[in-house]
Amino acid sequence: MTSIDTARGAKTETGESKTSALLVLLHMRTFVALILVFTFFAIAAPNFLTGGNMLIISKHVALNALLAIGMTFVIIAGGIDLSVGSIVGLCAMVAGYLVLYGIDLGFLGIGYSIQFNTIEICLMVLVVGVGVGWINGLLITKLNVAPFIATLGTLYVARGAALLFSDGRTFPNLGGNPDYGSDTFRLIGSGSFLGFPLSVWIMIVVALLAAYLAARTPLGRHIYAVGGNERGAALSGVNVDRTKLFVYMFSGFCAALVGLIISSQLQASHPATGETFELNAIAAAVLGGTSMSGGRGRIGGTIVGAFVIGILADGLIMMGVSSFWQTVIKGLVIIAAVVVDQVQQKLQAKVILQQQVN
Repeated sequence: MTSIDTARGAKTETGESKTSALLVLLHMRTFVALILVFTFFAIAAPNFLTGGNMLIISKHVALNALLAIGMTFVIIAGGIDLSVGSIVGLCAMVAGYLVLYGIDLGFLGIGYSIQFNTIEICLMVLVVGVGVGWINGLLITKLNVAPFIATLGTLYVARGAALLFSDGRTFPNLGGNPDYGSDTFRLIGSGSFLGFPLSVWIMIVVALLAAYLAARTPLGRHIYAVGGNERGAALSGVNVDRTKLFVYMFSGFCAALVGLIISSQLQASHPATGETFELNAIAAAVLGGTSMSGGRGRIGGTIVGAFVIGILADGLIMMGVSSFWQTVIKGLVIIAAVVVDQVQQKLQAKVILQQQVN
């Protein structure tokens, strides 16, 4: 081997090591972003590190994370769900109506209404959320409507239904009635266990179940397969339609949970609840490493992404940044996350090509 060949080899190895180091940094980008954001606001925002503020942030992160977990499955499967914010609002209104009025049987000529306890109310609200997700799935799988269009239409339908529930008014004073067992409804959003809000525990349980499903079950493998190569998955025996139905129903389930938590926290339901929540969910999922082209993503990364979005939103509020600029910044975060993901994919392809050549 000549000195020239040796120099070329050393140069190649140096280039490969730099590429590998950059890939590691890109893989860890969400953690890096979390550390940077947390450090910045800890220095720049007054009272950011107080216990009360950390508690508030944890509640906000739990809501973002729940929506983002459902969104992660949808995006991994090659879809998108723009309706989650509207499902949150619809489910919040359904919960408020059931707590206050139950189901009035007047339309049957019976002067009587059926009242429900907290568990029954929660189950019915979750059914509503899953049902809207099921409709999304049917539109996409059976009628071949593009996910963007299908969920955009459902966004408007669900938001309109939420407005119709009360003619645009708020359902206030959702303290419940002890005679019917609905007085514990407020605990969903305001209760705590071992010093942490119940909403955080709900998020942890859902995240663990979702992570197990994604990594350890055939259904999880099918979700990745459908998003990576839908035709190849179908030829391999994967039931593509059933898999897509599941991810949209699961997304609706997560949105219903958020609707329950918010209406319980506020002890009031408003039809505008959940507006722009889909933006936070998509941002958290993409920032956490979920590829918008499908086939790649991790629940753990999504949770970290939800922390970044939650801390970013609360920190900007504490610094007095207007809500308009907050929306602009979230949009920029999504764009930046997608760009970084594309760079990562190109670098990975380059590394694989170099390994094959060598």
